[in-house]
Amino acid sequence: MAENATVARPYAEALFRVAQAGKESFSLAAWSELVSELAQIGTHPEVQAFARNPKVSESDVIATITTLVKSPLNTEAKNFLAMLVENGRISLLPEIGAQFQLLKNSVEGAADAAISSAFELSTAQVAELVATLEKKFSRKLNPAVTVDPSLIGGVRVVVGDEVLDTSVRAKLQHMRAALAA
Repeated sequence: MAENATVARPYAEALFRVAQAGKESFSLAAWSELVSELAQIGTHPEVQAFARNPKVSESDVIATITTLVKSPLNTEAKNFLAMLVENGRISLLPEIGAQFQLLKNSVEGAADAAISSAFELSTAQVAELVATLEKKFSRKLNPAVTVDPSLIGGVRVVVGDEVLDTSVRAKLQHMRAALAA
């Protein structure tokens, strides 16, 4: 069976081309918001079970998902959703959302940054950290900050496949490895 990423890629690319065309005055940012929302809806096991239920009609699945979406759905979005339901691909929504975001970031010269900090960071601290990281990674970053007390101190940043770990935990692990060698 094909991996979800492989199956989702053509859907994400097609949707991204539609978003770039900007028909019906639906901006790329609006599409991004909508796709993110659909991805969140698609992660729920109840939604996936409902979509797989053979006793539920395709139109009922489409209507239910449409009511769960807060963003307005234009014609292309409705057609996209209908196509996913017809092909039994609602479970791909989270992966389609992730790949759509990667395509959007690529066009904008940006990347998502997962920042883990040992302590809660203020807005000013996050802004200063992001500015420094943008210089280091040479691109605009979209930060997602979480608190991880196990780091003891410092931060751990993941941008794509690059990791910058300046946490106390990482330094202690390096010291332990050096002493054990």
